[in-house]
Amino acid sequence: MEMNWSRWFRCESSFSLLLVPDQAGVFALAEEVMQPSGPQARRLLAVFEVGEADDLVRSLSRLFSPASPWCERLAASRCYVRYAVVPDRQERGAAATSLKNWLNSQRDNAAQIFEQSDPRRRAMLPEEEKEEKRELKTEAEEAVDRVTSTRGPAKAAPAG
Repeated sequence: MEMNWSRWFRCESSFSLLLVPDQAGVFALAEEVMQPSGPQARRLLAVFEVGEADDLVRSLSRLFSPASPWCERLAASRCYVRYAVVPDRQERGAAATSLKNWLNSQRDNAAQIFEQSDPRRRAMLPEEEKEEKRELKTEAEEAVDRVTSTRGPAKAAPAG
């Protein structure tokens, strides 16, 4: 099945979607993982979501709502979107399923490649792996630790 895809365009806010048609179709979200650094260099995008929609503009706009699992990611990084109008429900479903299967296979391949290329991973015992996971903290966890260590425990105030 051949689909006529739009160009990739930056997905900064719901205002970025003004030219997206209110038609049924398939879309792909990607994050810029490497910026071009030379005259012949191209940006590298990593697709992280593929979906289908009865109304592309409405579905893509929902990605920016606080309830969306992608809201924070879209706000925090350089994300791009592209779409293809596919009015037929069966073709749209088949295309989305094929693209999702491809995306999942690529994730599995990438995971295998990165696990093989990390010499620490191959040499680690299961106990060491667990210890490493415990030591890794997110920036948010570290910030909370810093704040709570300088303030000390909070005292409860009586109600009323």
